[in-house]
Amino acid sequence: MKFAIIKERKNPPDRRVVFSPEKLVEAKTQFPEATFKVESSDIRVFADNAYAGKGFEVTDDVSDCDVMIGVKEVPIDHLIPNKKYFFFSHTIKKQPYNRKLLQAILAKNIEMYDHEVITKANGGRLIGFGRYAGLVGAYNGFRALGLRDGLFKLPKVETLADLDAVKKELDKITIPNIKIVLSGTGKVAYGAKEILDHLGIKEVSDAVYLTAEFSEPVYCMIDVIEYNVRKDGKVGDKFAFYKDPSGYKSNFMAYAKVSDFFIAGHFYGDGAPYLFTREDAKHPDFKINLVADISCDIDGPVASTIRPSTIAEPFYGYDPQTETEVAFDAENAITVMAVDNLPCELPKDASEGFGDMFLKYVIPAFYNGDRDRILARAKMTTSDGKLTKRYAYLQDYVDEK
Repeated sequence: MKFAIIKERKNPPDRRVVFSPEKLVEAKTQFPEATFKVESSDIRVFADNAYAGKGFEVTDDVSDCDVMIGVKEVPIDHLIPNKKYFFFSHTIKKQPYNRKLLQAILAKNIEMYDHEVITKANGGRLIGFGRYAGLVGAYNGFRALGLRDGLFKLPKVETLADLDAVKKELDKITIPNIKIVLSGTGKVAYGAKEILDHLGIKEVSDAVYLTAEFSEPVYCMIDVIEYNVRKDGKVGDKFAFYKDPSGYKSNFMAYAKVSDFFIAGHFYGDGAPYLFTREDAKHPDFKINLVADISCDIDGPVASTIRPSTIAEPFYGYDPQTETEVAFDAENAITVMAVDNLPCELPKDASEGFGDMFLKYVIPAFYNGDRDRILARAKMTTSDGKLTKRYAYLQDYVDEK
């Protein structure tokens, strides 16, 4: 089996890669029968010579490889027919902007494995960049706070070498007496929590958070059953909510009335109640004035997120009364950070973390007969140009029906 680490070609450029040079050495040591080649790249966070120095062939032509491993979508004209591909295709939710990509994958008889659906048997994701999205998103939120209120000036993450350098910058600042609510309990939320804990901000329970006054900054981490309640007044159940959220309504307003800063690190499922609506944001008791929306669902559960922002221009303002975009530091505005590709700002650490997971779960599946059915669950298309049974629901999307 020949594996290729392919060049990222999507714009804006993404410096991440699935395997660092050191992790590729580990992969070769564990699976000596595998061949790993590296497609030359001038944007990758690890230079070509770092791979060559570890003994790997770096080349402009990887067409003799069987498995192509990338991060972001591969441009259609660079897809090589009859290969196996790993990357984030952004097609599993029938995203209109990538319909032609999936059509091309099928037309070229490519076996597509989407990183997003490399999962355990229970559906839990095994790999991803979630932790790094959380880390950078929370940092960016504090950066916005410092700039808006003239408290401190944090540099952009993309100008820093790694996570250690990020944390050293945080050591230089003092957070004012604010209340922070963090939604979610997955990798994204725990990445954000890592930043809050590094800053020494005290974590309190939701009951105390909702009722007490504090003389120091505090935060509360809330799960779906904290910010959603059953309409009939009975006790909610998280797993029942995941199966069918229709019997629930948002209870987020209780937190919005006492919070200054909201870090959105939750996963939002179809049909779930919005956390807060545009009408909620108009309410005189709505206190939140800063939102770091790491989840970044546009015109969705976080009403102030009206568009994604960019690494170059990460902040904008949302005027709740006019429901329009304003300057991020405008009076009475909610300051919004909604960058939708946050891990790109921390490419070295994100790549190293991703490689750990990919080597642990994916590469072994090629050599153990896919014992845990990891490849089977992630395989979207077959080598004869068809959708697999698991992803047959995408047929009408492919057919443009």
